[in-house]
Amino acid sequence: MKLNEIYQLAVELGMDIDPRDEAEVKKVLKKAEEEYAELDEDEKEFFDQASLENPYPDTRILTGDEEAEIERVLMGIDIDTGEVLLADRLTEKGTKIDAVIAHHPGGKALAGLHEVMHMQEEILHDLGVPINVAEGIMAKRIGEVKRGLMPLNHNKARDAAQLFDLPLMCVHTPSDNLVVDFLQEKVDQAELETVGDVVELLKEVPEYKEATKLKAGPNVVVGDEKRSAGKVVVEMTGGTGGSKKVFEKLAQAGVGTLVCMHIGEEHRKKAEENHINVIIAGHMASDSVGMNLFADQLEEQGVEVVPCSGLIRVSR
Repeated sequence: MKLNEIYQLAVELGMDIDPRDEAEVKKVLKKAEEEYAELDEDEKEFFDQASLENPYPDTRILTGDEEAEIERVLMGIDIDTGEVLLADRLTEKGTKIDAVIAHHPGGKALAGLHEVMHMQEEILHDLGVPINVAEGIMAKRIGEVKRGLMPLNHNKARDAAQLFDLPLMCVHTPSDNLVVDFLQEKVDQAELETVGDVVELLKEVPEYKEATKLKAGPNVVVGDEKRSAGKVVVEMTGGTGGSKKVFEKLAQAGVGTLVCMHIGEEHRKKAEENHINVIIAGHMASDSVGMNLFADQLEEQGVEVVPCSGLIRVSR
């Protein structure tokens, strides 16, 4: 496959199983087209034209020839200078790496991470929260994330990859969409009475089973395994953690248990105050499920995947 074909596959997979309906996803692309059309010619130089076809600002080719033929990739959850050096070292020792694929965003994809958080507004709306309330709740949090990203060294790994003339891309929200779709389907098809039932269901998934052996598997952080699970929602996409105010609205909407990758302490306390059970499935394990579903698609196309940096590789 060419590098651009891998990128396009990631975007298409993400859109196919986006938790929002198709019309909402297309609305994001339409808005980008309208914004671009309204710009002066000198302003268009700074517009991220990838947003015209890709609704996920945190998924981008960061460096490399888009037409480059890719036969083997090094894939990991977090890619930094060390992993770029690892790719070069593997090539030097005879295992040629044609490109590196990260899950967590870097470069301009990291700088634009906050933009994808707007999808959480529609997800909340679909769960029963009025859209005006969802937008109001998310506005402050999106601003916080944007300001928090500003001082970061976004291009550290990209700059290293450029020195080695090594293609680098990241696949964030499409991968998160894949794991949400995969787990929510399992949850919906299972007969789950208690929070403990949800934990046991997660442990049947190979990535979570392996993570449990490494003491990084599913854990109940709010509630108790003996409590009733109620309505179980897998909440693992939309950029990064949303607003603390959301838990009150989710409780009102009838959500009983949230299955998350991770949760901050202040967010955990708010969930506790609103009597919503929270299961932390495990960050690396959850990201591994999403990236594995993507990696399987690559391998079907003849691209070999070499896992690193937290990726618990499981083929399905």
